[in-house]
Amino acid sequence: MPQEHLLQVSPEIAANDLLLKDYLGKLLKISPQEIQQVSILKRSIDARQKTIKLNLKVAVYLKGEAFQESKIQIPDYPHVGSAQEVIVVGAGPAGLFAALQLIELGLKPIVIERGKDVRGRRRDLKAINVDHIVNEDSNYCFGEGGAGTYSDGKLYTRSKKRGDVNRILELLVAYGATPDILVEAHPHIGTNKLPQIIQDIREKIIECGGEVLFETRVTDILVKNNEVEGIVTQKGTTILANKLILATGHSARDVFELLDRKKIFIEAKAFALGVRAEHPQSLIDSIQYSCDYRGALLPPAPYSIVKQVGGRGMYSFCMCPGGVIAPCATSPGEVVTNGWSPSKRDQATANSGIVVELKLEDFKPFAKYGALAGMEFQKSIEQKAWHLAGETQRVPAQRMIDFTQSRVSSEIPKTSYVPGTTSVEMGQVFPGFLTQILREGFSEFGKSMKGYLTNEAILHAPESRTSSAVRVPRDPITYEHLQIKGLYPCGEGAGYAGGIISAAIDGEKCALMIGESLNKRQLFKNK
Repeated sequence: MPQEHLLQVSPEIAANDLLLKDYLGKLLKISPQEIQQVSILKRSIDARQKTIKLNLKVAVYLKGEAFQESKIQIPDYPHVGSAQEVIVVGAGPAGLFAALQLIELGLKPIVIERGKDVRGRRRDLKAINVDHIVNEDSNYCFGEGGAGTYSDGKLYTRSKKRGDVNRILELLVAYGATPDILVEAHPHIGTNKLPQIIQDIREKIIECGGEVLFETRVTDILVKNNEVEGIVTQKGTTILANKLILATGHSARDVFELLDRKKIFIEAKAFALGVRAEHPQSLIDSIQYSCDYRGALLPPAPYSIVKQVGGRGMYSFCMCPGGVIAPCATSPGEVVTNGWSPSKRDQATANSGIVVELKLEDFKPFAKYGALAGMEFQKSIEQKAWHLAGETQRVPAQRMIDFTQSRVSSEIPKTSYVPGTTSVEMGQVFPGFLTQILREGFSEFGKSMKGYLTNEAILHAPESRTSSAVRVPRDPITYEHLQIKGLYPCGEGAGYAGGIISAAIDGEKCALMIGESLNKRQLFKNK
């Protein structure tokens, strides 16, 4: 049996197999030649001290011990072409992993996706970046793979209690992700690599008899006697099934409006909103690693920071080392920012959402919209930013210190945000209470991270799609909607996830609950 050890070593030792064996030989008081193989099980960086160390969990195989390189395989799925059908609305991580789990259960998923396939989306992403044209069905938020496909592919989650994180990571590896995601403390696939993985998952769903319908938007959910009967699409097509997983993502405002019109119970949900801050990556490296140059052995440094300001949390969100800022509007007449990194994280800039937690009482000016009040609050800021920046996909921008001092920046340097920026005093974008918290918060950030508060940093507004502004309530045991039988609210859009991994876990759970429900029904019939 291999021996497992926890180590703290220099980056040089961690990156070199021979040096690592030498280190372990001294630790175990054996010759390095006696060590057959060292497998790294977990890896993280400890940059709290001036001398940076890597924390490693390793398995050490000595000569003569059985060692075999393990390869994770795609599960042996059954063919479900003639099985009972389940509608899955949305082909993001929640929808796709729900579909895979349904197939494992012997059920046929029919995946309905309003956007284009993962390759077809690229033309529309170019249109929003270069021509400032927003396609309401195909953009950074909508389309195969969901928002995560072209906005980073971070796999880190704090949702360990929600389900089996390793199962999701292993499935991603089986479909082509690098095995490093099983090892890294903050795993990341990268926007350049995710599309092929997503395509392979879709092809497997179809190969097993499932269906995936692109450019197909749900315009009605058919309900009779408080039970789902199917859906109607924008093409006028009716698809019948009495089980429906609603996994539309946090930006499907038309779906929330549909539920509200049909008096299907939904509720307003608090979320967070703010700006996206961009620094030179070299500056973040120098702050985090306490060095002038990080060298080749350390990755571009991330950061995470949280403060309490004015009784509210203000924190970094979706931090992208070596990344860029992207335009994520889903309708004309609004601007929205988000960030992403390629797999190598090799861009010259680092960016992060810096957001403030909102409370339900903040939405009182929009109370007439009922459960959609938070969504309308969110929308109003995105539309105001669009007007202030020139009514294109340019965004309001301001240097960080200038913002804290309520001073319009005399000029904004070129940033990674391709559509461009307009110099604006960003107090005009946000309600007064939010502006004040952001100003005080950046000053506090500067005290914790010396050098962070600088006019080299450019703020882009708004970062407004941190999570859904609506929750679609469900039974905590069965995952079924509280009012409508056969309706399973799922993932980020329904208010039950916050990223790729937690959404995928939630998709699997909804599928498992459907399987359990159908098994109980069959047992009842057999009695």
